[in-house]
Amino acid sequence: MSKSQLVGAHLPELRRYARALTGSQESGDAYVAGTVETLIAQPDLITDATRARADLFRAFSKIWNSVPVNGATAPVETLVADHRLEQISPLPRQAFLLVSLEMFSEEDAAYILDSTAEEIRDLIDQCGKEMADQIATDILIIEDEALIAMDLESVVENLGHRVVGIARTRTETLELAKQKKPGLILADIQLADGSSGLDAVNDLLSSFEVPVIFITAYPERFLTGSRPEPAFLIAKPYRPAVVSAIVSQALFFQRNASVPDVAA
Repeated sequence: MSKSQLVGAHLPELRRYARALTGSQESGDAYVAGTVETLIAQPDLITDATRARADLFRAFSKIWNSVPVNGATAPVETLVADHRLEQISPLPRQAFLLVSLEMFSEEDAAYILDSTAEEIRDLIDQCGKEMADQIATDILIIEDEALIAMDLESVVENLGHRVVGIARTRTETLELAKQKKPGLILADIQLADGSSGLDAVNDLLSSFEVPVIFITAYPERFLTGSRPEPAFLIAKPYRPAVVSAIVSQALFFQRNASVPDVAA
């Protein structure tokens, strides 16, 4: 595959990222066009096929970060998330979107932003805290392993959210959710009493809709049976920076989950 074909294959993803970053498709496409022009003039910026996507985003980032007014984007469109993103500092905004929206690894995001993986984690953490200033919420953790529950509690509280309860069983989940009405749920799939976190979440979603993130050592179980849509999935062992990014993404883009209509 030629370099032009490699670039073309990833342009839709770059346009998505550029739109989220700048706040409008028109503004984002202007930067994408500038990136393509740069790559035509300097094709060696695409190093090889295995890294073409990261090279494309790296070229885009160099252009976007070289413009002094890149924090003042064109007028935002209708999505609330666009307006919220405008309020986030430029570098943390980029790190967050590269990892949570475009699903780059921390290492690839570091390559794109001329940074280190540790610095990317710090930027994502900063972004999460800036987001929490706008969207701080109450979080229910469904996790039967005490150490993991404590770690997750520390991660989300460090972002500025509040943990309103930790449930170990399906029954505890329903009782706490009824009392607290959380704004986000972090759920394991295998619970202490042998019950399913999926079933517990589906039960409580019959009363209200809320963003849900499943954090499990059994991701294959998420793919079977009836599961909420949309829902996020993080496999154990997890990285705290990934949890931070996905928590912020779920709240930031207001992706409430609901029980699918199995009769449909």
